[in-house]
Amino acid sequence: MAKRALVSVSDKSGVVEFCQALERNGYEIISTGGTYKKLLEAGVKAIEIDEVTKFPECFEGRVKTLNPYVHGGILHRRDKQSHLDQAKELGVESIDLVCVNLYPFKETIERTDDFDDIIENIDIGGPAMVRSAAKNFDSVIIVTNVADYAEVIDAIENEKNTKEFRRGYMIKAYEHTAAYDSMIANYMNERFNDGFGEKQFVVGNKVMDTRYGENPHQKGALYEFDKHFSNNFKTLKGEASFNNLNDLSGAVKIASAFGDDNAVCITKHGNPCGFAIRDNLVDAYTEALKCDPVSAFGGVVAVNGVVTKELAEKMNEIFLEVIIAGRITEEAQEVFASKKRIKLFEMGADKLVLANDKKDFKHVDGGFVFQDADKVGSDEVKNAKLMSKNAATAEEMKDLEIAYKVASLTKSNCVVYVKDAAMVAVGMGMTSRVDAAQCALKKAKEMGLNVEGAALASEAFFPFRDSIDAAAAAGVKNVIEPGGSIRDEEIIEAANEFGMSLYFSEVRHFLH
Repeated sequence: MAKRALVSVSDKSGVVEFCQALERNGYEIISTGGTYKKLLEAGVKAIEIDEVTKFPECFEGRVKTLNPYVHGGILHRRDKQSHLDQAKELGVESIDLVCVNLYPFKETIERTDDFDDIIENIDIGGPAMVRSAAKNFDSVIIVTNVADYAEVIDAIENEKNTKEFRRGYMIKAYEHTAAYDSMIANYMNERFNDGFGEKQFVVGNKVMDTRYGENPHQKGALYEFDKHFSNNFKTLKGEASFNNLNDLSGAVKIASAFGDDNAVCITKHGNPCGFAIRDNLVDAYTEALKCDPVSAFGGVVAVNGVVTKELAEKMNEIFLEVIIAGRITEEAQEVFASKKRIKLFEMGADKLVLANDKKDFKHVDGGFVFQDADKVGSDEVKNAKLMSKNAATAEEMKDLEIAYKVASLTKSNCVVYVKDAAMVAVGMGMTSRVDAAQCALKKAKEMGLNVEGAALASEAFFPFRDSIDAAAAAGVKNVIEPGGSIRDEEIIEAANEFGMSLYFSEVRHFLH
């Protein structure tokens, strides 16, 4: 008796060739709606679903496959005589392969806000068939991804259709329906509960295993949202580790925070130790490196642009572990070829590409905290309130913007000093803002960097004037912070005393 395949797909790419191959291998094809028409036009002898269900498709297509002849055909056990006898008695014929991909819910919510249209693009029969076929993987192949068609045909033709093979597809199938239902639940909560419903689903697609996690005794892997890494992350040399990926993320966010500016950010352990914007990237890197060349050793460099041979030669003067850029030219790659330990990644664009995730979450013991992703508004610095008598010049405002954005992307407590569009000092991850300010100045002094005339940003308010006093003693000229301390008046008074400009953004950007 011929084997039977039920094929009902929203994404019809490759389905004709797949069904032709199934036919060649002795399968009879059952199909529905648009898939049935497409197969018929291509000369595939498909059977329409209502011939099997003995019931018309109804309610404008809402009910097609929810039927015992379909689900009985998929679900009855072939290894139990009682099931086989009952199938015969009820006239239920076996369905041995199910190929289903679901109504395009994601595409619909991206295309329209029309709720009726969105509701109609919630698939019911599809997930039910997928789950039935997956449950009975002992006898049934379940195919949910067009990318798997060739592998399935190969398995059928070359005696690879084993229980282990079908089990792999079973797992894929439940991942598929779980991700689909999660997307619907998250969308409904976004639409009706401000995105914070009773359940929160975080779903990622595996991109790759990392060699290990943070440490060699931990396993690790990278998962992506919306194909961000598949589309925008190309490995040119080496292998990205768990820690590399974490560090890269911080560096890329900072380097790309200034639009098309030629920005270079150097990070170590996820925190910036160098940053600069210049007319060209070679100068930007040279200036960024000056901030803390000791920490930059073995660090991660994010370049908001193209790494040329000239820039590569400059970078090659010290040991860097990771470079990520919009692009890295072939000539530049050749410069790094002799360095065994360097890792090179590019985004395949002229500039770095951000995913701009709308949500952010962090694991805490026993669960996770979930929030709207933080970002600095485009006018946040421009619209900051001048609290002092003196104002900053346009050039100084650019330094304040750089300091403020870098501070917002640096571990709290932090302060950032910027002079002539380059970071000259940074203190981060301290328990005290005073310590952060002083630590930064101490480091700058050790590096022989003059912070006189610099802009200072703090990601939260200064609780006491002592940080302002220390900044003034170092020659800082302009300060930006959120404001909001009960001692704000003291801070303003101190700024005026030293002839500084002081701006309050009235927005706090903690990063923990």
